[in-house]
Amino acid sequence: MIRRKNAQGDDQPAAAVSDREVTARADAAESASAAVQTASDAVGEAAVVAAGGKGADDDSSFGLPGAPLNRHSPFYLGFFGAIGALIGWGLLSLVSQLSSVLTLLAISLFLALGLDPVVQAVQAKGIKRGPSVALVFVTVILLFVGIIALLVPPVVKEAVELANNAPDLVAKLQRNDQLNKLDDQYHFLDQIQKQLHEKDFWTSLFGGVLGAGKAVVSGLFSAFTVLVLTLYLTASLPAAKASVYRMVPRTRRQRVTFLSEEISKRVGGYFLGQVGVATLNAVCSYIMMKIVGVPYSAVLAVTVGLFGLIPMVGATIGAVIVVIVAFFDSTRSAVIVAIYYVVYQQVENYVIAPRIMSRTVAVPGAITVVAALAGGTLLGVLGALMAIPVAAGLLLIYREVLLPRQQAH
Repeated sequence: MIRRKNAQGDDQPAAAVSDREVTARADAAESASAAVQTASDAVGEAAVVAAGGKGADDDSSFGLPGAPLNRHSPFYLGFFGAIGALIGWGLLSLVSQLSSVLTLLAISLFLALGLDPVVQAVQAKGIKRGPSVALVFVTVILLFVGIIALLVPPVVKEAVELANNAPDLVAKLQRNDQLNKLDDQYHFLDQIQKQLHEKDFWTSLFGGVLGAGKAVVSGLFSAFTVLVLTLYLTASLPAAKASVYRMVPRTRRQRVTFLSEEISKRVGGYFLGQVGVATLNAVCSYIMMKIVGVPYSAVLAVTVGLFGLIPMVGATIGAVIVVIVAFFDSTRSAVIVAIYYVVYQQVENYVIAPRIMSRTVAVPGAITVVAALAGGTLLGVLGALMAIPVAAGLLLIYREVLLPRQQAH
């Protein structure tokens, strides 16, 4: 019995100690909760001060900032959509106002890409980039000055003779039996002769003397601008291309560089090739017209060369002009000229042009026709000249980028 009482006496102090521990833990938990609440209130007051610049006890506080705007609300979409439309309209207006400047820049870039292979060929002989560009430009300028010095006097003389003899040419046409039959029905030869005899006819073609003077001054200024821009672009072309390449992510930079250099090479090669084909056409046409005895051979040869720069249809247009002028002289000369151009264009299309263009651009015929028509519709002669190398570049991207990506999936 004594042992049981002693055991019960020992259990009572232990139970009292356990109760005290539980009470102490509860008090600690309450203190911790109060501390957390106090800290939370302090953080809230600090946020209010940071957001509004005033304390929680200040009566002029505007409170916590509200939620951000809902980006899916009709007001938000309509407002920023209208802002985007206005910006787009402003950019289009800016581009339309700068269309002449952008056209000159495009011509200069096209010429710079065309002269770059020649500059690189000079550089390959150990000459630095700057002297190479200067040498090429001096050579090109001297070449053009020489051509102008040789061609301008006879071209101007023959052009004046052509203008003065236009009524006589119409008189020769009136002696043609087939044309007389048509003239009896429509009386178009009388109208043509009447217009040619008028004093203001030739000046009215250019909008009068003042309009012709403005056109000449504008043309000279544009030519000088293109020359200066081409010089700067040719000199700084490698640095400009390197700057553009650095904007591409490093993982794709090498491939983009290879593709861009190949496109640049094709554009330059096409430019030089087209100039070579047109020049050969003009020289052969001049020799043919001298042999046949077609009048105004110099001015017609220059015309054929200029039209020869236009892809697909340029050579045909030049040939038609020469045939018409030869027809004014005699039917026999016109037939000989027509046969010559039919044969020459076949040789040019299947022998000369493929040999020159095979190393520069390889564009299927259908794509060439569509590209030339689209470029001519958009930008006229300049668009037709640039359309084929642009199509060649897009075709290269299609073959080297799009098709491999599609094959990988």
